[in-house]
Formats: sequence, structure tokens, C-alpha cells
Amino acid sequence: MTQRLYYTEPYRTTFDATVVNVEQVDGRGLVILDQTAFYPTSGGQPHDTGTLGGAAVTDVIDRDDGTIAHVIGGALNTGEVVSGEIDWARRFDHMQQHTGQHVLSAAFDRLCGARTESFHMGQQSATIDLAREVTVSEIAKAEDDANRVVWEDRPVSIRFATAEEAAAMGMRKESVRTGTLRLIDVQNYDLSACGGTHVERTGAIGVIAIGGWEKLRGGSRVEFLCGNRAVQRFRLWRDSLSAMQKHLSVAPVEMAASIERMQDESKALQRTIRGFQERLANHEASALLTKGQIIVEAIDGWDAQGIKSIAVAATSANPKAVVALFTASMPAQVVIARGADAKVDAGTLLKQLAAKFGGKGGGKPDLAQGGGLNAGSADLISAARTLITSAPS
Repeated sequence: MTQRLYYTEPYRTTFDATVVNVEQVDGRGLVILDQTAFYPTSGGQPHDTGTLGGAAVTDVIDRDDGTIAHVIGGALNTGEVVSGEIDWARRFDHMQQHTGQHVLSAAFDRLCGARTESFHMGQQSATIDLAREVTVSEIAKAEDDANRVVWEDRPVSIRFATAEEAAAMGMRKESVRTGTLRLIDVQNYDLSACGGTHVERTGAIGVIAIGGWEKLRGGSRVEFLCGNRAVQRFRLWRDSLSAMQKHLSVAPVEMAASIERMQDESKALQRTIRGFQERLANHEASALLTKGQIIVEAIDGWDAQGIKSIAVAATSANPKAVVALFTASMPAQVVIARGADAKVDAGTLLKQLAAKFGGKGGGKPDLAQGGGLNAGSADLISAARTLITSAPS
């Protein structure tokens, strides 16, 4: 059993301990100490990092036998007394997020009757999964009340009680654990069983900012950021907003409407362009049909959709035509089409070209298209023409 110093001293960053065991598991060196301040991954909170005996601690594992294993990048010996040091910036960030989660979950529970089902802390933000869907106004209400508690700088205390005693205290969520429970008490706001590390006063959380939310399995997943994470997200949004404002030349409050208007204009322009392309495709098809019933060309200035339009127009105009068109850029896109009276299998031809030049695609006997063909236009045209002329008729 490893004594967990972080249970009672979450602000402790250095400690001395005795190595009680050294193991090799899956090629990793694991060190077991008689006591540790390193927090292991548990309860939605990631593990601490730092150094142990001068070696980097890269992972901390809470094991079923009550010991905590430290994965290190060096070698230590059983019986050796070593000094450990926690990466304080990482630890404090985790403390802010975890305590912020307690406050935010309590706010949703108190104001909205939405219980927290799970909590996950990522590298950039954290999330809570709520048991029911919450509205935009409920989210704003919970966010406001959570920050009120933060700015009131309430004490956050660590208490220990039996499961029966804790149940009588009115915990926010019933604990499934038995025996002695470690309780985190946000004064007059939240009482929860938790083994994580927390700040001593809510003011140290700094701010609780909700970054987004989504529906999830009948409930809601809410993303939030506390402390410096909120500052970093604000900087990202500020810089992005400033860049967009510069390009759009509108006030921030008008930006959404401006973007929506530009999207509508872009869609209208795309429809106009498609109309012109269809008419131009018919002209291109007519010009190609003057060369015969087997048409194999690389056409510059057209994309995959464009050459498809030309091929379809050509085979519609001449039921006996077989058309293989490539884009001029590499790797080449290809469209193979046949008229209603032609017997060539377009899908088979495409597979043969892909086998020779790479790429992929698919289709039916009358129309197939693909891309990624790694060859020059001359080689592609020669190969396609040979395959078409030698195909069973």
C-alpha cells in the first residue's frame, strides 16, 4: 500500500520516499514507493509528471493492490531513498479544472436538475456529460452561478467520513465506494466524494468558461475551461475574430450575418458557374465527337466533375461512343463512359488502368470514375486507347 500524500497535501510539490519495489512490465520500468505525491490517472483526471531520483516520470498508475506505480525513464534500486518533484504547472492546471468541474456540476444540479454522469479532462479542455439535454439558457445560468461561487473565493476543504456518515451529509452524488471516503467540500455549495487534487479556495479556479456543448445519448456533453485554459481559448478566439474582422470589414456583432450573406452569394455563384460549365461541356463534347466514336483525351483546365459532364454529354449525343477523359494535372483523375449502344465495360477498363498506374475508383459498365493515376498524359492516353480497342465488342 502506497501512502498518498496528495490526499491531504495537494499543494505539495516535493517529497522524499523509499523505493519498495522495482519492476519491468511491457518494457517499462515501474517504481513503487512507500509514499508519493504523484497523482495517478483516476476519476477523469490525468496523472502528474515530474522527476523521481532525477529520472523523468512519464506515467503514474493506480494499481488494484493499493500501490502506485511510477513509470520512469531511468533506473532506481529497491531500498534507495529518492526525492520526487511534481510538475507544478501541470498539477495546478489539473487542480483548477477538477475543482471547476465540481462547482460547475453542482450548478447544473442545483439550478437545472441535470446530474453529471461522467467527467473527462483533456489536454486543452474538459467535459462533463449530463444526464439530460440542457438548453442554451440553462447553460448560461449554470455558468453564471458557477462563476459567482468562484469569485466569492469560498474555501474548499478535504474531509474524511464513513460511507454512512457521508450519505447523511447530503452529497451531490451517492458514492458507490464503501469504507472511509475522501470528501471535497466547496463551502455551502457542493460536497462530493473524490480522490482528485483540488485548489484550497474557489478563487484559485480563476474562471469557468463553457466552450461548447452537444447532444449525446439523450443527454448533453458540455465542454468547459478553467484558469489559464480559458485565457488560451480566449486568445485563440480573439485572434481568429480579429483576422476575420479584418477580411470582412464588419463589426464583430455583424460577422455572423456577413458570413451567412457571403455563403448565400457563393452558393448562387456556384449555381451560375455550374450552368455555364454544363453548356461549355456540351460544346466540348460536340468538338470531341468530330474525332470519331472512340475518344481518349487529357483535357486541361477541367476538374473531375467537369470531365464527367463532358463524357456524359458525349455518350448521350452518340450512343455508340466510348469516352475516356483524363485531367491534365497529376495524379490524374479519369472518367470512362459508354453510349447506350457501345459494349465496352467502363468499370473493367478503370480497374485495368488502376492496376497499371495506381489510383482507385469504381463505377458501373456505362460510367466509371477514379483518381490517383500516376503517369503522364501520353502514357495514360496510349494505355486507355489500347484497352478500349482490344476490349470484347
